[in-house]
Amino acid sequence: MSTTLAATPATSSREPDDVSRAVLPVVMLALFTVVAAVASLNVALPSIARDTHATQTQLSWVIDGYALPFAALLLLGGAVGDRYGRRRALIAGLTVFAVGSAVAMTVHDPRWLIAMRAVLGLGAALVMPATLSTITATFPREQRARAVGAWAGVAGAGAIVGVLSSGLLLEQWSWRAVFGLNVVLAVVAVAATVRVIPESADPEVGRLDFVGALLTVAGLLLAVYSIIEAPTAGWASARTLAGIAAGVVVLAGFIGWELRHANPLLDPRLFGNRGFALGALSITCQFFAFFGFIFVVLQYLQLVRGDSPLVAAVSLVPMAAAIGLGARGLAPRLVGRLGTRVVCVAGLALVAAGLLVLSRVGVASGYGLLLGGLLPLGVGMGLAMTPATAAITDALPAAKQGVGSAMNDLSRELGGALGIAVLGSLLQSTYRAHLHLTGLPAPLADHARSSLALATMLGPDVAHQAQAAYVDGMHTAFLCGAAVIVVAAVAVAVFQRSAGSPR
Repeated sequence: MSTTLAATPATSSREPDDVSRAVLPVVMLALFTVVAAVASLNVALPSIARDTHATQTQLSWVIDGYALPFAALLLLGGAVGDRYGRRRALIAGLTVFAVGSAVAMTVHDPRWLIAMRAVLGLGAALVMPATLSTITATFPREQRARAVGAWAGVAGAGAIVGVLSSGLLLEQWSWRAVFGLNVVLAVVAVAATVRVIPESADPEVGRLDFVGALLTVAGLLLAVYSIIEAPTAGWASARTLAGIAAGVVVLAGFIGWELRHANPLLDPRLFGNRGFALGALSITCQFFAFFGFIFVVLQYLQLVRGDSPLVAAVSLVPMAAAIGLGARGLAPRLVGRLGTRVVCVAGLALVAAGLLVLSRVGVASGYGLLLGGLLPLGVGMGLAMTPATAAITDALPAAKQGVGSAMNDLSRELGGALGIAVLGSLLQSTYRAHLHLTGLPAPLADHARSSLALATMLGPDVAHQAQAAYVDGMHTAFLCGAAVIVVAAVAVAVFQRSAGSPR
């Protein structure tokens, strides 16, 4: 596979090393812009609910409205950039992202907000793969590893930095300021891209697999829609079960189509490689639990503990620091001593333990108990992510490293979308079932059951009952997240061949 680079007016007079040095900060800014948006709006959910009267189900869609198209179109977005030019993909994706964010600042209806978040997800699916492929196409081989390491650092830390940035904005302005920051970042990134990013494309890329992309979007949308709407429709209802079954059937059709397509978005045969499959499973499950946890806990911190948006965001900083410690400090050394399987399983076990501790947090719990869950969750994520990512990339030859990177990104975003849907729905189902409002008029009771943020506006008695019901739902969600992590740990322990272990 070959890549061609075309000089742009802004780069044609520069030496290659100068171009490389100028490219990296621009690519990092573009990457941060779309990665931060995955989690940044979580801290604004209580104020969005109060302002737009969004239900808890709609709040799940506000977050998953971005994550779902981001994940579903990620592979197609990468193929578009490879064929038509990564610079063009960056400019187009960032422009879509900026326009969608600007429109989102003006909406008052949660349904329009969800729609605009989906537009942002479409833009993000063009941007994220183009950032990494721009690095591999632009940087000399001897500089590429360091640049990719910087890319991975931003991809990993962007979500938490996004939450902190939003918390800071919300101290002074409304939730609309979060979208305003999106506009500023995207506009700056577009201007910088036009100025310094050289065009690159792969002339050997075949026809784009639009049918595969359509099947992916349809299958995931059917399944996720059914899961998110299950608290209202009922988990055992015909609508929920039929929707999930239809989603599975469509995704099975996607696999069949990809097996026959000459240029598949993702070759299902790759999952016959045990390391590749288990690495993807581990990353998916980790981010299933992580993004589901972020969605649930930031509402708990603000609506139950009474923290401000900034304090809620800062409360998660120890977890972010623990992720960094695990990923960059502990994992590389422990893998060399103990092997990838042992380190990955140990990391997953710590994540599960952290979620179990967090499932004991109550309405009146102090920060110490929360911290006791955040630290093992963070260290475990750091320990498990590094060998899982290595398992994906090490399972493939050098010519398919781009596929490995794409699979790592897809696993992360898909896991996050599913985690928000499943854990958010379990939270809402338990919340509705445990909130018993005797003596309250039926319309107000329905209002309270739709969202904790709305219940807190109906007086202290209703608020206290709603907070207790929310904590019950949070316990259910965290226990489910822990169970998913345990399943992943068992699969890795039983099936993974350890690499890097001492002989």
